[in-house]
Formats: sequence, C-alpha cells, structure tokens
Amino acid sequence: MAIIKCPECGHQISDKAPICPNCGVEIAGKIAKCPQCGEIYLKSETVCPHCHNNIEKSKHENTETTKGANIPSEENNVTANAVTTEQHNGRPHDNRPKEPQKNKKTVLIVSVVIAVLILGTCMYFYKNANNNREQEEYEIALNSDDPMILQMYLDNFKDAPTAHRDTIMSHLQSLRQADQEWENTIASGSKTALEEYLAAHPDSPHKQEAEAKIDSIDWEQCVKANTPEAYQEYIDAHSDGNHYEEAVIALKKIKSSEVNSDEKLAIRNVFRNFFISINTKNESGLTVDIGEHITFLGKQDATKEDIVSFMHKLYKEDVENMVWSIPGNYDIKKKEIGNEQYECNVVFMAEQKVRKTDGTESINKYRINGKVDPDMKITELSMTKINE
Repeated sequence: MAIIKCPECGHQISDKAPICPNCGVEIAGKIAKCPQCGEIYLKSETVCPHCHNNIEKSKHENTETTKGANIPSEENNVTANAVTTEQHNGRPHDNRPKEPQKNKKTVLIVSVVIAVLILGTCMYFYKNANNNREQEEYEIALNSDDPMILQMYLDNFKDAPTAHRDTIMSHLQSLRQADQEWENTIASGSKTALEEYLAAHPDSPHKQEAEAKIDSIDWEQCVKANTPEAYQEYIDAHSDGNHYEEAVIALKKIKSSEVNSDEKLAIRNVFRNFFISINTKNESGLTVDIGEHITFLGKQDATKEDIVSFMHKLYKEDVENMVWSIPGNYDIKKKEIGNEQYECNVVFMAEQKVRKTDGTESINKYRINGKVDPDMKITELSMTKINE
C-alpha cells in the first residue's frame, strides 16, 4: 500500500482505497503511473495530464523494447559468459540492492509517516473541535433556566470534564427543586406563599405568573370590600396591574356617590351656621356661606340682600325670640359635575321655636332641601313647612 495523490482532486489517499473520500473517483485498479514523469493518472486517460506523454504510444514502445530484450544476441551471450566466468574464477559478486528497490522502500516509509501525520492532525482537530463544542454547550446550559437544555447537555457530553457535569447537575437539581416549590405554591393559592416564593426566587421564570396571581388576589379582595380605601390601596400597590383602570373607574364612581366624613362635617357646618345666623340676626354670618348664584325659596339668581330680607321678615313685631335647630341627620347625595368636581344635594329636617311677646310659644317643623357646590357654598335652598 502506498499513499498517492488522487489524480482527480489531489487529495492524499491510499492506492488501495476503493474511492477517493474527497471527490468520490474510483482508485483501486483504476490508476497507473506515467512511465515518463511518474505522475499518477487514471487508466481511462490517453495522455498524461502532467507531461502530456502519449500513454498508448509509450506502452507500444515499451512492449517493443521488451521483445527486443528477450532476443539473445551474440554480444549479450559473450557478456553473460564473461560474467559467469568471473564468478567461477572467484571474483566477488556485487550483491548491492538495486536502486529501484531502495527508492520503493523510502517512498513507503515516507508515505506511512505522512499517513500517520495526517491521521494525527485529523484526530487533533477533531478533538479540539469537540472540546470547543462542549465548552459552548456548557456555557449555554450554565446560563439557561430550562431543565431540558441542561439535561440535553448531560446526555450529549457524558465524557465532559467532571467539574462541568457536576455544575450542570447541581444547576438542574436546583431548577427542579424550584419547580416543585412553584407547584406547591400554586396549589396553596395563598398570596403569602406567592410573595415568599418570589422572595426566595427573584429571577424565577414564573415571576410574571406569580405577580399576576398576586394582582388577581388583591383585586378580588378589593372588589369584595368595595370601599374607596380598598380601591385606593389596590391602585397604590399595582400601578401596572391588570385591573388598574377598573380600580380607578370604580374609585371615581364611589367618590361621586359616597360622602366622606370630611364632606359631611363641612355640609353640616354650612347649614348650621346659616340657621345660627338667623337666630342671632347676624347678616354677615347669614350670607358668608352663600354661593355667587343661588336659587332661594324658589327665586332664581337671588341676591344676598334677598336672603337678609327674608330673615327680617321672620322677626315680626310680636316675636320676642326665635331658635332654629336641626335635630335629625342629613341625607346627602353626591353628583359629579366636572373632573373630580362634585355637588351635594342635601335634605334634612329643621325645627323652629318661636316665643312671642305675649309669652306664648310655638314649634314649627320644616323640610329643608339644599344644594352645595364643590366649594361648599349654598347654591339652592327651599323650606317646606310640615303640618302635623
């Protein structure tokens, strides 16, 4: 066996190879050596591709030469006899190996060395490529949170460095443990469990899902409470929550219909001050809480002078003293009239005690209907006497 260059592509191969692994051309039994230049060529060629020697002609000439060499001549016989005589006379015979045989052995050794070098080089590059691939896959697995990718690395690189395999196995075990904790957390359905899971696994692939579940739990509790405080708490805690817009709308709706304690107190003080001013005949106090435009006792766009005049009419000549009081609660309903601007319709009962100069007393009851603007000014007021 000898290492030759493929006559088709020049790739180094064995002359016994069935085909060239690089280009696929047939080799064994299909090649010959040019007698002129020694180039390896395909037997199907008629001219040497290297020296352009006519191969068929050379074959014919070699045949003729061989035939001529087989015909014994007188000169050849003489020479042969002379050599034989010398041998019989005890002269030393030249036993040195012929030059072509030495060349063949050298070529064979060189070919073997080349083959070994090629094989070693191929093995080196193969091993180096395999190591590079293992390193790349190791880094991918190390930075992944997908158990499937980690398991694939372990399956594909069973001969990887022990440190690499141990690290990936530890990472995989940690992920599986985290997955088990996640399943337990989901099964519990507890907000506390979800918050504890996120605290323990801040970079978990389930982080978004856990936050969504917490958001859902908080929203459910918010809707159940249905109070301004509950909606405000949800809004503050979930500025990017799935129900943020719903919470804002719900809070706005509640604010438009629910009167808080501050508003109740302000409305109570407005009407209390109005009737105390009547009791004390305080003109300035009577109009301090009156709006710029007011419908008073059915008169639209009444003036403050109209209201003062009404107070003086109550005090007839025979009235010695008058006391207005509000014994009951206020019925207040809110209505939105602008962007977070509300007016309140107020209904309550008022009691008037009148003592006359003759010493007699009378008690009258009135149903008061009033309206207060966003600035807590009275914009409408009517009084209906209740006859018992």
